[in-house]
Amino acid sequence: MAVLADSDTRWKWGSLTANRLSPAESDMRLDGFLLRGRATPTARQLEEVGVRADSLREVTAVEFLREMAKEPYDVLVLALVGGAVQAMLHGLAHAWDGRTRRPVVVTGYVGVVYEKLADGLLLRHGADLVLANSRQDADRFRAVYEGVGADASSVTEVALPFLGGADYTGNDPYTVVFAAQPSVPESRKDRTYLLDRLIGHARLHPEREVLLKLRSKPGEHTTHIEELPYQKLAQKTDLPPNFRLVYGHMGEVLDRTDLLVTVSSTAALESLHRRIPTVVLTDLGVREALGNHHFVGSGCLASWDQLDDGHRPTPDAAWVARQGVVAGGPSSRHGSYETAFDGARLRIGELLEAGSLPPLAPYYTPVTAPGYLPGILARHHLGPDGSPLPGAPAADKEPSPVRQIVRRAARGAYRHGVQRVAPVIRRMGEL
Repeated sequence: MAVLADSDTRWKWGSLTANRLSPAESDMRLDGFLLRGRATPTARQLEEVGVRADSLREVTAVEFLREMAKEPYDVLVLALVGGAVQAMLHGLAHAWDGRTRRPVVVTGYVGVVYEKLADGLLLRHGADLVLANSRQDADRFRAVYEGVGADASSVTEVALPFLGGADYTGNDPYTVVFAAQPSVPESRKDRTYLLDRLIGHARLHPEREVLLKLRSKPGEHTTHIEELPYQKLAQKTDLPPNFRLVYGHMGEVLDRTDLLVTVSSTAALESLHRRIPTVVLTDLGVREALGNHHFVGSGCLASWDQLDDGHRPTPDAAWVARQGVVAGGPSSRHGSYETAFDGARLRIGELLEAGSLPPLAPYYTPVTAPGYLPGILARHHLGPDGSPLPGAPAADKEPSPVRQIVRRAARGAYRHGVQRVAPVIRRMGEL
Protein backbone atom coordinates (compact mmCIF):
# COMPACT_ATOMS: atom_id res chain seq x y z
CA MET A 1 0.00 0.00 0.00
CA ALA A 2 0.98 3.62 -0.43
CA VAL A 3 -0.11 6.66 1.58
CA LEU A 4 0.24 10.30 0.50
CA ALA A 5 -0.23 12.74 3.40
CA ASP A 6 0.24 16.50 3.80
CA SER A 7 0.42 16.94 7.60
CA ASP A 8 1.13 15.05 10.82
CA THR A 9 -2.54 14.37 11.58
CA ARG A 10 -3.26 13.20 8.05
CA TRP A 11 -0.22 10.93 8.08
CA LYS A 12 -1.56 9.45 11.31
CA TRP A 13 -5.01 8.90 9.80
CA GLY A 14 -3.71 7.65 6.46
CA SER A 15 -1.14 5.21 7.79
CA LEU A 16 -3.45 3.79 10.45
CA THR A 17 -6.24 3.50 7.89
CA ALA A 18 -3.90 1.59 5.58
CA ASN A 19 -3.15 -0.82 8.40
CA ARG A 20 -6.83 -1.30 9.15
CA LEU A 21 -7.63 -1.88 5.46
CA SER A 22 -4.99 -4.57 5.13
CA PRO A 23 -6.25 -8.15 5.67
CA ALA A 24 -5.11 -9.51 9.02
CA GLU A 25 -3.21 -12.41 7.46
CA SER A 26 -1.36 -10.30 4.89
CA ASP A 27 2.24 -9.13 5.06
CA MET A 28 1.61 -5.55 3.99
CA ARG A 29 4.33 -3.21 2.79
CA LEU A 30 3.61 0.44 3.53
CA ASP A 31 5.30 3.17 1.50
CA GLY A 32 4.70 6.69 2.79
CA PHE A 33 4.91 9.93 0.84
CA LEU A 34 4.73 13.37 2.45
CA LEU A 35 3.47 16.12 0.17
CA ARG A 36 5.91 19.01 0.34
CA GLY A 37 4.25 22.14 1.70
CA ARG A 38 3.60 24.38 4.68
CA ALA A 39 2.44 21.58 6.98
CA THR A 40 4.99 18.90 6.07
CA PRO A 41 5.61 17.16 9.42
CA THR A 42 8.94 17.20 11.21
CA ALA A 43 10.78 14.09 12.41
CA ARG A 44 9.48 14.72 15.95
CA GLN A 45 5.88 14.93 14.77
CA LEU A 46 6.26 11.71 12.80
CA GLU A 47 7.78 10.02 15.83
CA GLU A 48 4.84 11.18 17.95
CA VAL A 49 2.38 9.54 15.54
CA GLY A 50 4.14 6.24 16.21
CA VAL A 51 3.44 4.54 12.86
CA ARG A 52 6.32 2.92 11.05
CA ALA A 53 6.50 2.72 7.27
CA ASP A 54 8.78 0.58 5.13
CA SER A 55 9.77 3.77 3.30
CA LEU A 56 8.92 7.42 3.85
CA ARG A 57 9.99 10.44 1.83
CA GLU A 58 8.96 13.98 0.97
CA VAL A 59 7.73 14.62 -2.56
CA THR A 60 6.18 17.29 -4.74
CA ALA A 61 2.82 16.57 -6.35
CA VAL A 62 4.44 16.07 -9.75
CA GLU A 63 7.13 13.78 -8.34
CA PHE A 64 4.47 11.69 -6.61
CA LEU A 65 2.45 11.32 -9.80
CA ARG A 66 5.54 10.17 -11.67
CA GLU A 67 6.12 7.59 -8.97
CA MET A 68 2.55 6.34 -9.18
CA ALA A 69 2.86 5.98 -12.95
CA LYS A 70 5.48 3.25 -12.49
CA GLU A 71 4.86 1.61 -9.07
CA PRO A 72 2.36 -1.31 -9.01
CA TYR A 73 0.54 -0.65 -5.72
CA ASP A 74 -2.72 -2.41 -4.91
CA VAL A 75 -4.14 0.37 -2.71
CA LEU A 76 -3.39 4.09 -2.50
CA VAL A 77 -4.65 6.18 0.44
CA LEU A 78 -4.89 9.93 -0.17
CA ALA A 79 -4.71 11.57 3.26
CA LEU A 80 -4.89 15.17 2.07
CA VAL A 81 -6.90 18.36 2.25
CA GLY A 82 -9.81 18.32 -0.21
CA GLY A 83 -8.20 20.44 -2.93
CA ALA A 84 -5.08 18.28 -2.95
CA VAL A 85 -7.21 15.12 -3.19
CA GLN A 86 -8.99 16.55 -6.24
CA ALA A 87 -5.70 17.51 -7.87
CA MET A 88 -4.24 14.06 -7.27
CA LEU A 89 -7.35 12.35 -8.67
CA HIS A 90 -7.02 14.28 -11.93
CA GLY A 91 -3.25 13.82 -11.97
CA LEU A 92 -3.57 10.08 -11.36
CA ALA A 93 -6.26 9.76 -14.06
CA HIS A 94 -3.78 11.30 -16.51
CA ALA A 95 -0.84 9.19 -15.25
CA TRP A 96 -2.84 5.95 -15.51
CA ASP A 97 -4.47 6.74 -18.85
CA GLY A 98 -4.55 3.57 -20.96
CA ARG A 99 -3.60 1.23 -18.10
CA THR A 100 -5.70 -1.89 -17.66
CA ARG A 101 -4.84 -2.18 -13.97
CA ARG A 102 -4.42 0.52 -11.38
CA PRO A 103 -4.50 0.82 -7.56
CA VAL A 104 -7.74 1.16 -5.62
CA VAL A 105 -7.82 4.81 -4.48
CA VAL A 106 -9.11 5.55 -0.97
CA THR A 107 -9.65 8.87 0.78
CA GLY A 108 -11.61 10.31 3.70
CA TYR A 109 -11.44 12.62 6.72
CA VAL A 110 -9.15 12.68 9.74
CA GLY A 111 -11.94 13.43 12.22
CA VAL A 112 -15.17 15.30 12.81
CA VAL A 113 -16.65 16.87 9.65
CA TYR A 114 -18.27 20.05 10.91
CA GLU A 115 -17.61 22.56 8.14
CA LYS A 116 -17.45 22.76 4.33
CA LEU A 117 -19.36 19.51 4.02
CA ALA A 118 -20.39 19.85 0.37
CA ASP A 119 -17.13 21.51 -0.71
CA GLY A 120 -14.90 18.92 0.93
CA LEU A 121 -16.96 15.97 -0.27
CA LEU A 122 -17.13 17.04 -3.90
CA LEU A 123 -13.37 17.62 -3.88
CA ARG A 124 -12.96 14.01 -2.75
CA HIS A 125 -15.40 12.59 -5.29
CA GLY A 126 -13.75 10.33 -7.83
CA ALA A 127 -11.91 8.08 -5.37
CA ASP A 128 -12.98 4.44 -5.38
CA LEU A 129 -13.72 4.62 -1.64
CA VAL A 130 -14.64 7.76 0.29
CA LEU A 131 -14.49 6.65 3.91
CA ALA A 132 -17.07 7.92 6.41
CA ASN A 133 -16.11 7.64 10.08
CA SER A 134 -19.66 6.92 11.27
CA ARG A 135 -23.14 5.96 10.15
CA GLN A 136 -24.17 9.60 10.52
CA ASP A 137 -21.37 10.75 8.20
CA ALA A 138 -22.12 8.02 5.67
CA ASP A 139 -25.74 9.16 5.42
CA ARG A 140 -24.69 12.80 5.05
CA PHE A 141 -22.06 12.00 2.43
CA ARG A 142 -24.47 10.01 0.26
CA ALA A 143 -27.08 12.76 0.49
CA VAL A 144 -24.59 15.34 -0.83
CA TYR A 145 -23.46 13.18 -3.75
CA GLU A 146 -26.97 12.16 -4.70
CA GLY A 147 -28.13 15.77 -4.39
CA VAL A 148 -25.79 16.90 -7.17
CA GLY A 149 -26.34 13.84 -9.31
CA ALA A 150 -22.96 12.29 -8.53
CA ASP A 151 -22.34 8.57 -7.99
CA ALA A 152 -22.55 7.87 -4.24
CA SER A 153 -21.43 4.24 -4.36
CA SER A 154 -17.93 5.16 -3.19
CA VAL A 155 -19.15 6.18 0.29
CA THR A 156 -18.08 3.44 2.71
CA GLU A 157 -18.79 3.44 6.43
CA VAL A 158 -15.82 2.72 8.70
CA ALA A 159 -14.65 4.40 11.92
CA LEU A 160 -11.75 6.54 13.07
CA PRO A 161 -8.70 4.25 12.82
CA PHE A 162 -6.98 5.52 15.97
CA LEU A 163 -9.62 4.67 18.59
CA GLY A 164 -8.59 2.14 21.19
CA GLY A 165 -6.62 1.83 24.39
CA ALA A 166 -7.55 0.56 27.82
CA ASP A 167 -10.88 1.17 29.49
CA TYR A 168 -10.90 4.05 31.95
CA THR A 169 -10.47 2.92 35.57
CA GLY A 170 -9.19 6.06 37.31
CA ASN A 171 -5.77 7.52 38.10
CA ASP A 172 -3.84 8.88 41.05
CA PRO A 173 -3.47 11.80 41.08
CA TYR A 174 -6.71 12.78 39.39
CA THR A 175 -5.69 14.31 36.08
CA VAL A 176 -7.51 16.91 33.97
CA VAL A 177 -6.34 17.29 30.34
CA PHE A 178 -7.24 20.14 28.02
CA ALA A 179 -6.80 19.09 24.38
CA ALA A 180 -5.73 22.25 22.55
CA GLN A 181 -6.43 22.94 18.88
CA PRO A 182 -4.23 25.05 16.58
CA SER A 183 -6.97 27.29 15.18
CA VAL A 184 -10.00 26.88 17.47
CA PRO A 185 -10.57 29.41 18.87
CA GLU A 186 -8.55 31.88 16.81
CA SER A 187 -8.47 35.16 18.73
CA ARG A 188 -5.94 36.06 21.41
CA LYS A 189 -8.78 37.04 23.73
CA ASP A 190 -10.50 33.66 23.49
CA ARG A 191 -7.31 31.61 23.73
CA THR A 192 -6.13 33.65 26.72
CA TYR A 193 -9.53 33.11 28.34
CA LEU A 194 -9.32 29.32 27.96
CA LEU A 195 -5.75 29.26 29.29
CA ASP A 196 -6.71 31.40 32.27
CA ARG A 197 -9.64 29.13 33.09
CA LEU A 198 -7.46 26.03 32.86
CA ILE A 199 -4.86 27.59 35.14
CA GLY A 200 -7.64 28.73 37.47
CA HIS A 201 -8.93 25.16 37.67
CA ALA A 202 -5.45 24.00 38.65
CA ARG A 203 -5.29 26.57 41.44
CA LEU A 204 -8.79 25.69 42.61
CA HIS A 205 -7.89 22.00 42.79
CA PRO A 206 -4.22 21.76 43.92
CA GLU A 207 -4.64 18.03 44.54
CA ARG A 208 -5.18 17.45 40.81
CA GLU A 209 -2.70 17.36 37.98
CA VAL A 210 -3.79 19.69 35.17
CA LEU A 211 -2.23 19.20 31.73
CA LEU A 212 -2.38 21.35 28.60
CA LYS A 213 -1.95 18.86 25.73
CA LEU A 214 -0.32 20.69 22.80
CA ARG A 215 -0.22 19.59 19.19
CA SER A 216 3.06 21.10 18.04
CA LYS A 217 6.17 22.85 19.27
CA PRO A 218 7.16 26.37 18.17
CA GLY A 219 8.38 26.29 14.57
CA GLU A 220 6.37 23.17 13.70
CA HIS A 221 3.21 23.21 11.63
CA THR A 222 0.00 21.21 11.61
CA THR A 223 -3.01 20.92 9.33
CA HIS A 224 -4.28 24.26 10.64
CA ILE A 225 -2.12 27.33 11.19
CA GLU A 226 -1.58 28.23 14.84
CA GLU A 227 -0.97 31.94 14.98
CA LEU A 228 -1.18 32.22 18.79
CA PRO A 229 0.53 29.20 20.39
CA TYR A 230 -0.52 28.50 23.97
CA GLN A 231 3.18 28.11 24.84
CA LYS A 232 3.72 31.80 24.11
CA LEU A 233 0.64 32.86 26.09
CA ALA A 234 1.69 30.69 29.04
CA GLN A 235 5.11 32.37 29.22
CA LYS A 236 3.43 35.50 30.56
CA THR A 237 1.67 33.70 33.40
CA ASP A 238 2.80 32.46 36.81
CA LEU A 239 1.88 28.79 36.52
CA PRO A 240 0.90 26.71 39.57
CA PRO A 241 3.06 23.65 40.38
CA ASN A 242 0.30 21.19 39.39
CA PHE A 243 -0.02 22.66 35.88
CA ARG A 244 2.10 21.40 32.98
CA LEU A 245 2.34 21.66 29.19
CA VAL A 246 2.70 18.25 27.55
CA TYR A 247 3.26 16.80 24.09
CA GLY A 248 3.22 13.24 22.87
CA HIS A 249 0.87 10.59 21.54
CA MET A 250 -2.75 11.34 22.43
CA GLY A 251 -3.42 7.73 23.36
CA GLU A 252 -0.63 7.77 25.93
CA VAL A 253 -1.91 11.03 27.42
CA LEU A 254 -5.40 9.53 27.67
CA ASP A 255 -3.94 6.61 29.64
CA ARG A 256 -3.57 8.97 32.59
CA THR A 257 -6.62 11.18 31.97
CA ASP A 258 -9.59 11.37 34.35
CA LEU A 259 -11.32 14.30 32.66
CA LEU A 260 -10.79 15.34 29.03
CA VAL A 261 -11.75 18.94 28.21
CA THR A 262 -11.76 20.48 24.74
CA VAL A 263 -13.56 22.93 22.50
CA SER A 264 -14.16 20.51 19.62
CA SER A 265 -11.09 18.28 19.18
CA THR A 266 -11.45 14.78 17.75
CA ALA A 267 -9.68 13.75 20.97
CA ALA A 268 -13.16 13.93 22.53
CA LEU A 269 -14.20 10.91 20.46
CA GLU A 270 -11.04 9.03 21.48
CA SER A 271 -11.84 9.82 25.10
CA LEU A 272 -15.50 8.79 24.82
CA HIS A 273 -14.49 5.52 23.20
CA ARG A 274 -12.50 4.71 26.33
CA ARG A 275 -15.35 5.89 28.61
CA ILE A 276 -13.22 8.70 30.04
CA PRO A 277 -15.36 11.58 31.38
CA THR A 278 -15.38 14.09 28.51
CA VAL A 279 -16.40 17.74 28.31
CA VAL A 280 -16.96 19.95 25.27
CA LEU A 281 -16.81 23.56 26.42
CA THR A 282 -19.68 26.03 25.97
CA ASP A 283 -17.87 29.06 27.46
CA LEU A 284 -17.39 30.71 24.07
CA GLY A 285 -20.80 29.68 22.82
CA VAL A 286 -22.00 26.69 20.83
CA ARG A 287 -21.09 27.86 17.33
CA GLU A 288 -20.27 26.46 13.92
CA ALA A 289 -17.07 28.52 13.88
CA LEU A 290 -15.86 26.59 16.92
CA GLY A 291 -17.01 23.18 15.75
CA ASN A 292 -18.61 22.36 19.10
CA HIS A 293 -22.04 22.48 17.48
CA HIS A 294 -21.21 18.97 16.25
CA PHE A 295 -21.58 17.78 19.85
CA VAL A 296 -25.15 19.00 20.30
CA GLY A 297 -27.05 16.03 21.66
CA SER A 298 -23.91 14.34 23.01
CA GLY A 299 -24.60 15.16 26.65
CA CYS A 300 -20.99 16.38 26.92
CA LEU A 301 -21.54 20.15 26.71
CA ALA A 302 -20.56 22.08 29.85
CA SER A 303 -18.77 25.23 31.00
CA TRP A 304 -15.70 25.81 33.16
CA ASP A 305 -17.92 27.15 35.94
CA GLN A 306 -19.76 23.83 36.00
CA LEU A 307 -16.52 21.85 35.93
CA ASP A 308 -15.04 23.91 38.76
CA ASP A 309 -18.13 23.03 40.80
CA GLY A 310 -17.65 19.31 40.20
CA HIS A 311 -20.12 18.66 37.35
CA ARG A 312 -19.40 15.64 35.16
CA PRO A 313 -21.51 15.21 32.02
CA THR A 314 -22.99 11.84 31.10
CA PRO A 315 -22.65 11.04 27.39
CA ASP A 316 -25.74 10.09 25.44
CA ALA A 317 -25.25 6.47 24.36
CA ALA A 318 -27.30 6.81 21.16
CA TRP A 319 -25.37 9.91 20.07
CA VAL A 320 -22.04 8.23 20.80
CA ALA A 321 -23.01 5.17 18.76
CA ARG A 322 -23.97 7.34 15.77
CA GLN A 323 -20.45 8.81 15.77
CA GLY A 324 -18.84 5.43 15.16
CA VAL A 325 -17.69 5.23 18.77
CA VAL A 326 -18.43 2.08 20.74
CA ALA A 327 -20.74 3.10 23.57
CA GLY A 328 -19.43 0.18 25.66
CA GLY A 329 -15.83 1.25 25.24
CA PRO A 330 -12.89 -0.78 23.95
CA SER A 331 -13.68 -3.67 26.31
CA SER A 332 -16.46 -4.61 23.89
CA ARG A 333 -13.99 -6.58 21.77
CA HIS A 334 -16.72 -8.16 19.70
CA GLY A 335 -18.58 -4.90 19.25
CA SER A 336 -18.94 -2.75 16.19
CA TYR A 337 -15.54 -1.05 16.36
CA GLU A 338 -13.61 -4.30 15.95
CA THR A 339 -15.44 -4.98 12.70
CA ALA A 340 -15.72 -1.36 11.51
CA PHE A 341 -13.36 -1.83 8.54
CA ASP A 342 -14.67 -5.22 7.40
CA GLY A 343 -16.93 -3.68 4.76
CA ALA A 344 -14.12 -1.53 3.35
CA ARG A 345 -11.74 -4.49 3.18
CA LEU A 346 -14.39 -6.56 1.41
CA ARG A 347 -15.02 -3.81 -1.11
CA ILE A 348 -11.33 -3.35 -1.85
CA GLY A 349 -10.98 -7.10 -2.32
CA GLU A 350 -13.83 -7.13 -4.81
CA LEU A 351 -12.31 -4.26 -6.79
CA LEU A 352 -8.90 -5.93 -6.92
CA GLU A 353 -10.39 -9.25 -7.99
CA ALA A 354 -12.19 -7.54 -10.86
CA GLY A 355 -8.87 -7.47 -12.70
CA SER A 356 -9.30 -3.97 -14.10
CA LEU A 357 -10.90 -0.78 -12.86
CA PRO A 358 -12.55 2.02 -14.82
CA PRO A 359 -10.70 5.34 -15.13
CA LEU A 360 -11.00 7.71 -12.19
CA ALA A 361 -13.98 9.99 -12.80
CA PRO A 362 -14.24 12.96 -10.38
CA TYR A 363 -17.47 14.98 -10.34
CA TYR A 364 -15.50 18.16 -11.04
CA THR A 365 -14.31 18.43 -14.63
CA PRO A 366 -13.49 21.35 -16.95
CA VAL A 367 -17.14 21.07 -18.02
CA THR A 368 -18.86 20.92 -14.60
CA ALA A 369 -16.55 23.41 -12.82
CA PRO A 370 -14.65 25.49 -15.41
CA GLY A 371 -14.22 28.41 -13.01
CA TYR A 372 -13.06 26.33 -10.02
CA LEU A 373 -11.15 23.22 -11.08
CA PRO A 374 -8.32 24.80 -13.13
CA GLY A 375 -7.19 26.88 -10.16
CA ILE A 376 -7.13 23.84 -7.87
CA LEU A 377 -5.02 21.91 -10.37
CA ALA A 378 -2.70 24.83 -11.08
CA ARG A 379 -1.79 25.12 -7.38
CA HIS A 380 -0.25 21.68 -7.74
CA HIS A 381 1.38 22.49 -11.11
CA LEU A 382 -1.18 20.52 -13.12
CA GLY A 383 -3.05 21.52 -16.25
CA PRO A 384 -6.81 21.14 -16.84
CA ASP A 385 -6.27 17.57 -18.08
CA GLY A 386 -4.20 16.58 -15.03
CA SER A 387 -0.86 16.69 -16.85
CA PRO A 388 2.15 18.51 -15.32
CA LEU A 389 2.37 22.13 -16.39
CA PRO A 390 5.51 23.39 -18.14
CA GLY A 391 8.07 24.40 -15.55
CA ALA A 392 6.60 22.14 -12.85
CA PRO A 393 9.17 21.22 -10.15
CA ALA A 394 11.24 18.28 -11.32
CA ALA A 395 11.53 15.11 -9.31
CA ASP A 396 13.99 14.95 -6.44
CA LYS A 397 14.63 18.68 -6.47
CA GLU A 398 14.27 21.17 -3.68
CA PRO A 399 11.52 23.81 -3.71
CA SER A 400 12.25 27.01 -5.59
CA PRO A 401 14.39 29.60 -3.77
CA VAL A 402 11.32 31.80 -3.32
CA ARG A 403 9.37 29.01 -1.67
CA GLN A 404 12.33 28.11 0.52
CA ILE A 405 12.44 31.71 1.71
CA VAL A 406 8.68 31.66 2.33
CA ARG A 407 8.96 28.46 4.34
CA ARG A 408 11.88 29.71 6.44
CA ALA A 409 10.15 33.03 7.04
CA ALA A 410 6.95 31.30 8.15
CA ARG A 411 8.80 29.04 10.57
CA GLY A 412 10.85 31.93 11.88
CA ALA A 413 7.75 34.06 12.39
CA TYR A 414 6.14 31.40 14.51
CA ARG A 415 9.33 30.59 16.37
CA HIS A 416 9.81 34.19 17.43
CA GLY A 417 6.15 34.97 17.89
CA VAL A 418 5.86 37.55 15.11
CA GLN A 419 2.12 37.00 14.73
CA ARG A 420 1.50 39.85 12.32
CA VAL A 421 3.74 38.24 9.71
CA ALA A 422 1.78 34.96 9.58
CA PRO A 423 -1.18 36.07 7.42
CA VAL A 424 1.23 37.64 4.91
CA ILE A 425 3.33 34.49 4.77
CA ARG A 426 0.18 32.39 4.34
CA ARG A 427 -0.90 34.49 1.36
CA MET A 428 2.60 34.27 -0.17
CA GLY A 429 2.53 30.49 0.18
CA GLU A 430 -0.67 30.33 -1.83
CA LEU A 431 0.81 32.12 -4.83
